[in-house]
Amino acid sequence: QVQLVETGGGLVQAGDSLRLSCTASGRSFSSYAMSWFRQAPGEERKFVAGINWNGDTTLYANDVKGRFAISRDNAKNTAFLQMNSLKTEDTDVYYCAALLSRVVGGGADDYDYWGEGNQVTVSS
Repeated sequence: QVQLVETGGGLVQAGDSLRLSCTASGRSFSSYAMSWFRQAPGEERKFVAGINWNGDTTLYANDVKGRFAISRDNAKNTAFLQMNSLKTEDTDVYYCAALLSRVVGGGADDYDYWGEGNQVTVSS
């Protein structure tokens, strides 16, 4: 069993930056690909960014490419999402997720463990 605890959300202004962290309990963090998803009320979770087990492969949704960066520190069992140049349309609840695979990918239904979600609000 893996538990994911997210920190770092909050209220910022457009153009600001935030960094989300996702710390996993348990062993074998490096066995998991890690991703971030976002969800608005009444909508499905959407993929934001993902990283493979050792960090040498990353994927991004088109609307965050060049602004967001995903990374991980396996020694600290933690994944990060650095969000720069935030826009009001980035406002959502952000979830980290773990996939028992060394290869990143798949949809939300493929992921094995989820964090509790962290609100990010960007004001104009």
